[in-house]
Amino acid sequence: MSPLGARTLGRSPSEVALDLALRHATYLIFLAVILYFGIQSPAFLAPESLGNVVKQASFIGIAAIGMTFVLLTGGIDLSVGSVMYLAPLIAGFAMEAFGLGVPAGLVVAVCAGAVLGAINALFIVRFDVIPFIVTLATLFLFRGFGTWLTSSRQFDFAPEMRAFGLSSVLGIPTPILVFAVVALAAHVVLSRTPFGRQIYALGNDAEGARKAGVRVGVVKGSVYVVSSASAALAGFVLIAQIGRLDAAFGEGREFDVIAAAVLGGASLFGGVGSAWGAVIGATLIQTVKLGLVFAGVNLYLQPIMQGLIIFVAVLADSLRQRRIAISRRRHIRPSA
Repeated sequence: MSPLGARTLGRSPSEVALDLALRHATYLIFLAVILYFGIQSPAFLAPESLGNVVKQASFIGIAAIGMTFVLLTGGIDLSVGSVMYLAPLIAGFAMEAFGLGVPAGLVVAVCAGAVLGAINALFIVRFDVIPFIVTLATLFLFRGFGTWLTSSRQFDFAPEMRAFGLSSVLGIPTPILVFAVVALAAHVVLSRTPFGRQIYALGNDAEGARKAGVRVGVVKGSVYVVSSASAALAGFVLIAQIGRLDAAFGEGREFDVIAAAVLGGASLFGGVGSAWGAVIGATLIQTVKLGLVFAGVNLYLQPIMQGLIIFVAVLADSLRQRRIAISRRRHIRPSA
């Protein structure tokens, strides 16, 4: 049982309420933001506006789901923005050279992303280099390789690519469907498979997981492959909506992705987070961006608002970790 959620015996109602608020801080923030912008501009709550929020949040959300896998192990992946640029670019070259269709191009992009993630995993697991240093280096390496391939020129995809990005199934835009499929698959993996349980075990106690028979190196390396494959898919989904790729594509997106995952409840200390949380976090960021437009707020305030929300989420995570530690100490039974 969770130290925060399960052990309520002998605790005051205020302590229980605080624990519940900390556990669901992201959802409370999300609800408050929706209500605030809805009051400021009722048009914001129109189905078309809300659908647009989810559609625009889809590519960040897909990458944030992959990032959640990494954060659950206590790691970090700073290279996702560059992977979002390089992997779809490789797919674009393959589509142009071999006449591949959009579905095949999508597969190539995801496979290229997985290979890039394997490069990160190799240095992190095999050579035991700190994930921050490895992914910071590959952030520049992957983008540099992409700009060398294109000579910093814009790469235009075939018209079929944009047709795919603007298509819909039963009235639901394709980017939202891809987002939903990725979120559902990630949820099943994390909550219903041995691999998911091993990820949580690794994030909570790496040494304990190793003693329990978990192949720590394999699990740790796998999450970076998942993260980069998700980032590649995210980049492909966004490019499908605009039809082109330039040298600045994906630049700085790693911060949006990490922010979305953290806002979704993923702990920077590892062991806490979920796929649905990443969905909420990405949607929350886009809700703030679009809500400021509807409310007529100066757009220069957008980074400030986003920063404040992230700060509140990180503060809630820190308080939650502290209360978990206190609760665990409180319930340690003395030896006989």
